Amino acid sequence: MENRENEGLQALGRKTMYRSGYAPEVLETFENRHRENDYWVRFNCPEFTSLCPITGQPDFAEIRISYIPDARMVESKSLKLYLFSFRNHGDFHEDCVNKIMKDLIKVMEPKYIEVTGLFTPRGGISIWPYANYGKPGTEYEELARRRMASHE
Repeated sequence: MENRENEGLQALGRKTMYRSGYAPEVLETFENRHRENDYWVRFNCPEFTSLCPITGQPDFAEIRISYIPDARMVESKSLKLYLFSFRNHGDFHEDCVNKIMKDLIKVMEPKYIEVTGLFTPRGGISIWPYANYGKPGTEYEELARRRMASHE
């Protein structure tokens, strides 16, 4: 089995350094060794925290990320550090979900990705934003349309 020493990963295997603010620069990727296959990768972050941009109060959520990789994949420790960087960041729930999706598209260029935020109730109402993306001009663009249309 090949090792990944030459892939330039910085976070994996090193002491964890948590950022005090939003830090998309910590995201790292590695080569998808099974590019000829379509397959799903799913991450769940049940302890996501951000701050309300108005009150400064903490918001808690489970963030679900599912994607079909193309050439690059996100490294899980860097993803964890990235998601933790929202802890002191003030943004609305919908903004968090869309930023996460756009940042992952920027570093991975996946065939398809979807991000859901299952935020816990505040004031008796829970908010569960969902965003998705399919690579333009491909069958994944149509997949994004179908999944958006059928999303509950």
